[in-house]
Amino acid sequence: MIILNTIAMAIYNNNANNLIVLKEKTFKLEKDIQKLFEANLPVIMGLEKVKSEFTIKNKRIDTLAFDIQTKSFVIIEYKRDRNSSVIDQGFAYLNLLLQYRADFILEYNECHKNQLKRDDIDWSQTKVIFVAGGFTDNQRESVNFKDITIELWEVKQFENDIVSIQQIKKSASAESIKAITAKNSALQEITKEIKVYSEEDHLLRSTDEARELYENFKEAIIGLSPDIEIKPQKYYIAFKKANSNVVDIEIQKNSIKLGINMKQGQLDDPKKLMRDVSVLKGHSLNGDYELRIENDNNLEYIMSLVKQTL
Repeated sequence: MIILNTIAMAIYNNNANNLIVLKEKTFKLEKDIQKLFEANLPVIMGLEKVKSEFTIKNKRIDTLAFDIQTKSFVIIEYKRDRNSSVIDQGFAYLNLLLQYRADFILEYNECHKNQLKRDDIDWSQTKVIFVAGGFTDNQRESVNFKDITIELWEVKQFENDIVSIQQIKKSASAESIKAITAKNSALQEITKEIKVYSEEDHLLRSTDEARELYENFKEAIIGLSPDIEIKPQKYYIAFKKANSNVVDIEIQKNSIKLGINMKQGQLDDPKKLMRDVSVLKGHSLNGDYELRIENDNNLEYIMSLVKQTL
């Protein structure tokens, strides 16, 4: 069993209402963690595997993955050394990927039937993920900046084949790394290319009415489940549960566009309110159902539709 956590917690076995703490079993090798993640990348991170042990320019990448939703490459490294610098290594990998883009596209095309072109990739969403059994306070603080795409994930295994996976979140007060990289031209170039999007980025060009409309729907969506997370992307704001999009919202000037992540024929919509976009090419939201919204008159009914994805 795999448990995806966002906060640290003890793992118990419930034996007739008698809770027994499960003992943690350490991973003997980095390779054991790698095998677990590579076999379950779509479930754990919503990614597809490109190549294991990908070597480029004398550097070895543990797992090269691709994020279909953001159309970007993701480098995953597995660590047992709790004293190494994740920020330095993270920037090194970001620089490697941005310098040798063609090599990464070639590797993807050789491993998959889909053929990517350079313009198909959103390089600004390039990401590095470190996975380990635990991270030091210094490692956590070193990546606690709001505008770098370096993530830390902790994985632990317990008795009874239980696995706990937790992404370490950046603090709400995380500062920008630009003040630190200002004196380093190489790092400056990386931070210029990499973009971490926020809700405010999407709200900048909207009217007060559209902002209020978004806030109303946002509160209603996150109220459906405590596990729903808000993840702003380049073209929309994603509401995710267990790394799978539940609903996406694109904020327009005077309205919002809402997309429900369900395939054609799966949504029960008695009022026929949602638009079927399954045959349309190039629509930015996930799923086959979209709706342009100018007021919250149908908010309760729309939430009944969104619930079907949970």
